[in-house]
Amino acid sequence: MTPRIFRLVMLLSGMFGAASQAFAAQQEAIEAPGPQGPLAGTFVNAGPGKPVLLLIPGSGPTDRDGNSALGPKPATLKQLADGLALHGISSVRIDKRGMFGSRKAIPDGNHVTIADYVADVRNWIAVIRSKIGAHCVWLAGHSEGGLVALATVQTSVDICGLILVSTPGRPLGEVLREQLHALPSARTVLPQIDKTITALEAGRHVDVQSLHPGLRGLFHPAVQDFMIDLFRHDPAGLLKAYHGPVLIMQGGADKQVSATADLPLLKTADPQADIILLPNASHSLADLGTSPAPDGSLLLDGAVVPDIAEFVRKH
Repeated sequence: MTPRIFRLVMLLSGMFGAASQAFAAQQEAIEAPGPQGPLAGTFVNAGPGKPVLLLIPGSGPTDRDGNSALGPKPATLKQLADGLALHGISSVRIDKRGMFGSRKAIPDGNHVTIADYVADVRNWIAVIRSKIGAHCVWLAGHSEGGLVALATVQTSVDICGLILVSTPGRPLGEVLREQLHALPSARTVLPQIDKTITALEAGRHVDVQSLHPGLRGLFHPAVQDFMIDLFRHDPAGLLKAYHGPVLIMQGGADKQVSATADLPLLKTADPQADIILLPNASHSLADLGTSPAPDGSLLLDGAVVPDIAEFVRKH
């Protein structure tokens, strides 16, 4: 049997075996306490005694499924949760405080800090452990959610390990600067971009009326406090201080977090981490080598769910 055929047989065997495991998986609403109202999420229960992942969404108005209110709707976290259930792994995916199902937690979803998100994650961990009796919970953060996960493990001991998906290795100010420099339409306003990000990195607010109209929404006064706080955090430094199982998953076609600039910093910060680089995967880990679904969405790279499941089982 050739290696290719052997791998195909193993994959099919795993699919059918996992399908029987997931037949009884149940999906239900779940809540955790928030500052002024409940935090909302979805619990996919793969069965008693199964490991459970807390899925932390990325930046901006991104919901528990991994879809943005501003346009992109890859459903990364929903696809991941559904896929992991087939492998006998439970999950909880959540709406951030002040947004979507968690909108009652605070009046304004922009008035947050990374420490606030960490507090919410800790509340979720407590609820999950109480509900299913797990001795620990895995944290899986996508993009900015990976930074939240890294900040959480600095002071929490009830975490099984980390799964960092498309997570930056540099402070987010550097990442944003690079993203904007890559936009041809931004060339004429690069001095304003650099000056604004530098000011926010130094903890100073910026008068948006002095900026090009196209930049005023990005650096709106309502989000400047959050950006000032966000830019202070160094993901690689946080990872270096953590001593537990870590899986780092990165798309080679990611245009937001760089496989050449960010991934090496994370690898250096934790040489023992498991590293998975998916050459054709985007920032949402969609497989860019496949055809879009009728609704225009793309499926996750075929290695994402099996590789995460294998990592969790191994530990």
